Amino acid sequence: MGLEISLFDLERQLLAAMYKISSELNSSLNYKDSANNVLKILHNECKLLHGMLTILDAERDILLIKLLHNPGQAVETDEKQVYYKVGEGIVGEVLKHGSAIVIRQIGKDNRFADKLALYDYDKPYICVPLRDGSNKVIGALSAQPPMCGDDELAALSRFLEMIANLIAKNVQLAYKVEAKEKQLVDERDGLRRKVRNNYSFKNLVGHTKAMRQIFEQIRLVSRWDSTVLLRGESGTGKELVANAIHYNSPRANNPFIKLNCAALPDNLLESELFGHEKGAFTGAVKQRKGRFEMAHNGTIFLDEIGETSAAFQAKLLRVLQEKEFERVGGTSTISVNVRIIAATNRNLEEEVSQGNFREDLYYRLNVMPMYLPPLRERTEDLPELAEHMIKRLGQAQSRELSLTDSAVRAMMAYSWPGNVRELENTLERASVLSESGTIGPELVTFSQMETTHYNAPASMPSPAPSSQPHNGTVVRERVLDEREQVIDALERSGWVKAKAARLLNMTPRQIAYRIQIMNIEMKEL
Repeated sequence: MGLEISLFDLERQLLAAMYKISSELNSSLNYKDSANNVLKILHNECKLLHGMLTILDAERDILLIKLLHNPGQAVETDEKQVYYKVGEGIVGEVLKHGSAIVIRQIGKDNRFADKLALYDYDKPYICVPLRDGSNKVIGALSAQPPMCGDDELAALSRFLEMIANLIAKNVQLAYKVEAKEKQLVDERDGLRRKVRNNYSFKNLVGHTKAMRQIFEQIRLVSRWDSTVLLRGESGTGKELVANAIHYNSPRANNPFIKLNCAALPDNLLESELFGHEKGAFTGAVKQRKGRFEMAHNGTIFLDEIGETSAAFQAKLLRVLQEKEFERVGGTSTISVNVRIIAATNRNLEEEVSQGNFREDLYYRLNVMPMYLPPLRERTEDLPELAEHMIKRLGQAQSRELSLTDSAVRAMMAYSWPGNVRELENTLERASVLSESGTIGPELVTFSQMETTHYNAPASMPSPAPSSQPHNGTVVRERVLDEREQVIDALERSGWVKAKAARLLNMTPRQIAYRIQIMNIEMKEL
């Protein structure tokens, strides 16, 4: 391109280049990739050499060189941190005044700062601003055209301004996408921190020997991918333990998928776990991934595993053994990397002996069994559990909640057939009924189901069953009976706690706690 080319031919070449440049800028959200190709087109199609893109660093108020095109190679200069200050060189002048600058011969212009030592001092130079939607300068685009007439130089300047406008929109879109992605990443990381905090060890309450063993087992099994079988009565916190295992394991950043196997019939359960292909059955209008596929590289929690049928157990066994399956109605085999945590409140050994549960599946699941004790076997944890739950309820209700000592004593005298879940429901019911926020024994009402599980110490028999439902009066009577028995044992043992504990079939810690909450005054002999 030179003086011999007419303005008409030049404009025709620039129009063809504009089409290529527009297509290039629409092809990617990464403005560096697309702008780098634009600089190549400017060099090859328009003879605009050494194209340079500078972007404003708003914090430091400088223009950083982001892209530079040299013949044969593209150079990113981020690491070198080459930049222009406001008013420094031609680029700095464009940033300062916000208008394009065209120089006929850069060797004669004292403003030119050739920091890269690339340009021919006998040729022209063009630098145009990049503007955002509010007309603020966010960068500059510059290049060196060949020797040409004033009309051609003016045409090249206008063309470069149009290209700068297109690049500016690309840069702004890229920044918006980057900001949105950062926001999503921050939200994701925040949610992960919140979830991890919710299922951290500090939220697993208990100091009894049985619970300390559970905590230690969680710490150990969390490190590895061994299959875990959680055993225990309904309401003992099996799902909470499963969450703690996953969110304290190396898989914590990957999916944790849950499924209650008792909630679905076999045909739906199979589709839910393994997925289905389009048209596999009536209503299967599209392909659907199953829970195992969704849990790839993470953990799947199969609650109530003892409620499944023998036919389904056979299909589940293959997934546990081979870590592969087919979708319902499909023929291709899908492999997954999934950690299995199962839970049941059934006696699986009895189910196996009766033929209700496959023996081979039982041994496949029973790699790392964990037995969660019922609440009645760890009543010493109840005050701490209740305090933890009351604090959470108070946060949910945006007020202060508290339990009186007499309310705690009433709860410790109850057998809790529904375990921790029943305790949580009881406290929530009491908090709703409490206008002041203080929960006394008159607000602590229990289930009308008579418990058959409560195993009171041999020397402290439970009261005879009543035909009336449990209420605050009955519970207070039981507390008073227990207080009298504790005092009687202390008197017979000469007020020695350890001896009294043995008489009551308790630990010294248990009797010390009862002495404290029952306001028993110790005598010194």
